[in-house]
Amino acid sequence: MKRPSILHVGKFYPPHPGGMETHLRSLVGYQSDSADVSVLVSNERSRTVTEHLDGATVTRLATFGAVASMPITPSFLTRLHGRKDDLVHLHVPNPAAVAAFLASGHPGRLVMTHHGDTLNRAWLRKLTDPINRRAMQRADAIVVSSARYADSSDELRPFREKCRIIPLGLDVPEPTAEVLADARRIRAKYAGPILVTAGRLVPYKGFKYLLRAMRDVPGTLMLIGRGPLRADLERVAVKAGVRDRVHFLGFVHAVQPYLHAAELFVMPSITRAESFGLVQLEAMAAGLPVINTDIESAVPEVSVDGETGITVPPADTAALVRAMRTLIEDDGLRAQYAAAAKVRAGLFSAAATGLLHRELYANVLA
Repeated sequence: MKRPSILHVGKFYPPHPGGMETHLRSLVGYQSDSADVSVLVSNERSRTVTEHLDGATVTRLATFGAVASMPITPSFLTRLHGRKDDLVHLHVPNPAAVAAFLASGHPGRLVMTHHGDTLNRAWLRKLTDPINRRAMQRADAIVVSSARYADSSDELRPFREKCRIIPLGLDVPEPTAEVLADARRIRAKYAGPILVTAGRLVPYKGFKYLLRAMRDVPGTLMLIGRGPLRADLERVAVKAGVRDRVHFLGFVHAVQPYLHAAELFVMPSITRAESFGLVQLEAMAAGLPVINTDIESAVPEVSVDGETGITVPPADTAALVRAMRTLIEDDGLRAQYAAAAKVRAGLFSAAATGLLHRELYANVLA
């Protein structure tokens, strides 16, 4: 039987950090055993590079800056034109790449993964909504990570019958001796209890509420990630009087040691721009209870309130304080949630997600 040819078109590819990128690599790795897989993404530099990664041909296209966090990658159109892949999988939002796909006249079947709506950018949506609607009309299926997100999305509402619910998946390896040794060094360096959070330093992550909550919570907060709000968040920490207990770690290549050093993980996101929160799974796999927020996305469905952690209202500093203090002060409850978190993380495996995508592709190509 002929192996199908699959082209993924994404925003970036690891080692670029991010949930969309991690998910894309997971899919590529699973699919490359049974299909000829190619990947087109933006590079972080103004040159094009082609590599063989994860069993696929990955081409990072020359990129010249960004507008509204969207990379400017003009060669998408020329790279897509003339290709004959059996199936194209677009990962959106990525309006420039979507426009290039539509303009290219690519004949392949189309699957889209809707990683999130375009929020709070009315001027941008005037330009991008018509492009996205055309692509969704063209699509054979639209993958969404949760029914909760699909049902609450204005962008998806006209195409709800095309939506297929497939949660993101992630395989986290068991910690090596080196990871555990690094975790011990981190615990020796910082005053406990250690709390950890991670993500791009942008408004929807809600980090300012977490920093303010630290005024009334003992211990050390490690914030992993980089982004445009770094200076603003440092000022919030100074004003809250907690700058000496909050450590802005920036980008780190290995998150596992920090997760294994911590007592709990906090995800204080405040809008549905946080559509899934893949980093929750990493924390849960490390045996950490999770404090997350009740937003209209998969976030509170991944880590479940009263089972693997505590869910609080978004943008509620006082609720974050209560949740953190509860888990810090109650060793038994923290241990109970930690054990359940590790078990639940195993339900969201890369293999399970990959298999569901394989079945979807087979139906689309039939």
